[in-house]
Amino acid sequence: MQCLSVVVPCYNEAATIKELLSKVLESPWVAEVIVVDDGSSDETLSHAEAVADPRVRVIEQPYNMGKGAALRRGFKEASADFVIVQDADLEYDPAEYGNLLEYLVSGKADVVFGSRFLTDRPHRVLYYWHSLGNRMLTTASNVFTNLNLTDMETCYKAFRREVIQSLDLREDRFGIEPEITAKVAKGGWRIYEVGVSYEGRTYAEGKKIGWRDGLQAARCIVRYSRLWDKLHLGGP
Repeated sequence: MQCLSVVVPCYNEAATIKELLSKVLESPWVAEVIVVDDGSSDETLSHAEAVADPRVRVIEQPYNMGKGAALRRGFKEASADFVIVQDADLEYDPAEYGNLLEYLVSGKADVVFGSRFLTDRPHRVLYYWHSLGNRMLTTASNVFTNLNLTDMETCYKAFRREVIQSLDLREDRFGIEPEITAKVAKGGWRIYEVGVSYEGRTYAEGKKIGWRDGLQAARCIVRYSRLWDKLHLGGP
């Protein structure tokens, strides 16, 4: 059942992009793959363009604009019934698309988050402070959205296409994660979580997110909250 648009934002992922696309294209759910190269300075773009599958479309950003900007571009281009975010670094397994799509296809959910913490599936053991930071940001997001997510910062967010294309997204970098979460909450969409495995990588292996991105995420949690709207729009 090919009903899924996979949006792949990537920046300097030449070491993994071909293997990642091969894994994505193995999924029976995939109707199209939209690769958005975010101004890579390595061979990411040429590797993606060399994949000989008509389902793959490659879009080149004019310069490095950030993950959020790449996702906005990809979401706009998506045409299948459902849309999922797939990072190009092999930390998340495309073989698990079916688990994420189950509640969308059945009509029970509008949005599904793939949680790295709500699961007994295997995880590579890495950074304690990253794990703690993720949990703190998720807790802060829950406070402002009144959701009870376990993993707001997860890459794996899947949507009915009309839901993600209805959101007015603005963040250019990693603040896109709390922004999406806040705007989905405001929209009253039905949200499910399912557990996913996670093969995290080290900074030596190419991990890019850092503590400054955590501060930016915290700012966005407040910036896109209902409380902020009330303070700045004079709401009740």
